[in-house]
Amino acid sequence: MDLVAKLQSQFIDLSSSMYREGLLDQQFAQLKKLQDDSNPDFVLQVVSLYFNDSEKLLNNLATALQQQIVDFKLVDSHVHKFKGSSSSIGAQRVRNVCINLKTCCEVKDLNGCMACLQQLKYEFDLVKSKLETLFRLEQKIVAAGGTVPVMG
Repeated sequence: MDLVAKLQSQFIDLSSSMYREGLLDQQFAQLKKLQDDSNPDFVLQVVSLYFNDSEKLLNNLATALQQQIVDFKLVDSHVHKFKGSSSSIGAQRVRNVCINLKTCCEVKDLNGCMACLQQLKYEFDLVKSKLETLFRLEQKIVAAGGTVPVMG
């Protein structure tokens, strides 16, 4: 098996596992369809913005939940943004934790919010590291003269 075929196989395996494990949903596949030769880094750019925004939102959530008197409306507004951006790139498990966190906010359950925040950090770090690996594989495939497999 040549290098390109090996990289393509790794790419397909990783992509498939991310869908199978529910890390990504069909929204990510839709995003990939918007990328073409005129904008080859479209998905990378969108996802990089998502990573940066998400890091800020996680910090804002942590800060808001550590206040003496927690402003659950503020927490909810951060979670709402996080849920929306996660949905838009297809980060399904992150979105699902946001839904749980919103529920905890509505009933002002601080312990529930803190537990969800930990889970949110875990799921975000997981999807981020796997997407970064996926993008590195794409770059290696292209650098080796191959084409990135279309998942679908």
